Amino acid sequence: MSNTLLHTINSPLDLKKLSQDQLPQLILELREFIIQAVATKEGHLGASLGVAELTVALHYVFNTPDDKLIWDVGHQAYGHKILTGRREKFDTNRRLSGISGFPKMDESDYDTFGTGHSSTSISAILGMAMAAKLKGLQRQHIAVIGDASIASGMAFEALNHAGVTDTNILIILNDNAIGIDPSVGALKQYFTKVTLDGAPETDNIFEALNFNYSGPIDGHNSTILIAEMRRLEKIEGPKILHVITKKGKGLKQAEENQVTYHAPGKFDAATGELEPKNDKNLAPKFQDVFGHTLVELAEQNDRIIGITPAMPTGSSLKYMMERFPDRAFDVGIAEQHAVTLAAGMAAEGMHVFCNVYATFIQRAYDQVIHDVCLQNLPVIFCLDRAGIVGEDGATHHGIFDIAFLRCIPNITLVAPRNESELRNTLYTAQLELQGPLAIRYPRGRGRDANWQLPFKKVSLKDGELLKKGTDIAVLSVGTMANSVQDALDILDDNIQSRVAHFDMRIIKPLDKKLLQDIFKNYDTIITIEDGVKAGGFGSAILEFSAVHKLHNNITVLGINDVFPQHGSVTALYEIEGLSPIKISEVILENLT
Repeated sequence: MSNTLLHTINSPLDLKKLSQDQLPQLILELREFIIQAVATKEGHLGASLGVAELTVALHYVFNTPDDKLIWDVGHQAYGHKILTGRREKFDTNRRLSGISGFPKMDESDYDTFGTGHSSTSISAILGMAMAAKLKGLQRQHIAVIGDASIASGMAFEALNHAGVTDTNILIILNDNAIGIDPSVGALKQYFTKVTLDGAPETDNIFEALNFNYSGPIDGHNSTILIAEMRRLEKIEGPKILHVITKKGKGLKQAEENQVTYHAPGKFDAATGELEPKNDKNLAPKFQDVFGHTLVELAEQNDRIIGITPAMPTGSSLKYMMERFPDRAFDVGIAEQHAVTLAAGMAAEGMHVFCNVYATFIQRAYDQVIHDVCLQNLPVIFCLDRAGIVGEDGATHHGIFDIAFLRCIPNITLVAPRNESELRNTLYTAQLELQGPLAIRYPRGRGRDANWQLPFKKVSLKDGELLKKGTDIAVLSVGTMANSVQDALDILDDNIQSRVAHFDMRIIKPLDKKLLQDIFKNYDTIITIEDGVKAGGFGSAILEFSAVHKLHNNITVLGINDVFPQHGSVTALYEIEGLSPIKISEVILENLT
């Protein structure tokens, strides 16, 4: 491998020393490097394979990092990282203390802007171009927007503004007809027509917005890409280059099964075959509990609607979309629209389950407040990936939802502790449509393999005593109950007998009667949550104590006032003091 072209490239300056005839070989090596790395270390695959030619062409033509280049969304930037000085440490990708799986400004000067969430690039690059103009700087500003990100409302807000400026920006539309799941909507249909028929002469949407439009061109032909970029480099004002690529290009399985190979886990780099998973006897993923349960409920209740913004596979709403295609909707990367669409349906008496990753619901905060909660509409928010999510890192941890939802009037916030409780909470929610309800649950699997039992109504008001104890009360929410139980198992029987454990379940409104009893019977209280401490569940307990003028000793465990980085969930829990060992240490400290 030391004799390959790729291993001579430590920066784009090295890349520029190659002749154009050498670039196809470099592109092959770049793809092979990405395949080998992701096969053994996991991560995002298809998106970066699809832009190998584009990545090489961009750094070959433009003077990065002086010319500003933004990748949107950032999971397509592996090749960019490899060519900009991070090849030798790419094996640390997404690992604790290693490089991030997304562009990150404090990681490299070549990472002009952090892009873990989609559709931000046009706004950011426009801001940079406007600033450069004010400062009298002469440079290029390029944003690569792909994986269906162009369909987001924010991207159109930026296009609308950029079209009335004279800024020197180049928007490269990486048109591959897929995000994580296949693209949806009228814009996707428009791009399909453009691809098949060529650019329409009279109704080009980008030219109508005052952009100089070029394309569509073959995004897998580096010669054409370089020639067109060099031509556009000389043209002033806002420009669009429309390139057609295939997600997963260069690996047969990734091309044919683009959804699975978006982030396939470990696989055989030589054959492309996924490693077999022995998960038949494992507890299900929480997303599948949601997906299968919703289908069961929809079979009994014809008013049930499912909505997700571009995550039908990740949320498992795909099961309802397959069974009831007229009642389950992927609206694309459009969280704001998803929430207000849900509000409109709820206003008409539909029982709407709006499934959004916890980290993405913050993108629709105003809609949650203004369109749902202010009007007290009974939308059921299902917040997948709540809490620490692991290797995707700071942009994807769902740790703020408790804090920013708890302060909104009218909403109920529930955190089931296991799969059975999630199932029954979903069942109860569609029976008791009294106002907005948010149900948060984590990424991955729980521990309850025997979860698919007959439905049982559960309380949406009350907490529960899980274990009696004499001296200390531990109050947990959601699957943190498992961590508490593991912490207690570390301690000897005498210590365990002194610790009571309560699953509070309902974060808002608090079970005030149960809390009164807890404060009365236990001088020391420990709260535990998989979310930020500032404004979170523990803060709610402290507020309860202050309002009622209680003087118990309260310790709050949760995420500190930091953005946790990427790494395994286990490692990040240890850092944040939420591992069983750390929890057991806090318990012992409070017993001495």
